[in-house]
Amino acid sequence: MKLQPRNHGFTLIELLVTIVIVGLLVGILLPNMLDMRLRSRDAKRKSELRELKTALQIYYEDNQTYPANTADIGSSGGVFTSDGIVYMPALPEEFSYSLNADGEGFLIWATLENLSDQEAADSQSKCSVVGAAAHDYYECAL
Repeated sequence: MKLQPRNHGFTLIELLVTIVIVGLLVGILLPNMLDMRLRSRDAKRKSELRELKTALQIYYEDNQTYPANTADIGSSGGVFTSDGIVYMPALPEEFSYSLNADGEGFLIWATLENLSDQEAADSQSKCSVVGAAAHDYYECAL
């Protein structure tokens, strides 16, 4: 009886090629996945600021003035209410607010995680903000 060699399994070269291909795919995909998480959180921040802008404009329609400071709006993550009216049930987790000197407009902003987000620069230009951090996103009523 002659023993026949078994050709079951993979050779060392096949395994190494497979490991290299998987390594390359992980190396390409992992940074993109991390960037997607940053962009997702930034998109949420921008959306919340737009909602707060709308709530502030409704507040203005009701009171003919904007809130004087952040304390009049409420704390981060809290509720924006005035005289029993809920203007925004959940404020953004992080935001800053500034009333214009004439009281007829405001700026709200938050810092984005994605440092290369072009919308941050566009928002600063739209709101005429000078000297702000490059990754601050603004909404305004001027």
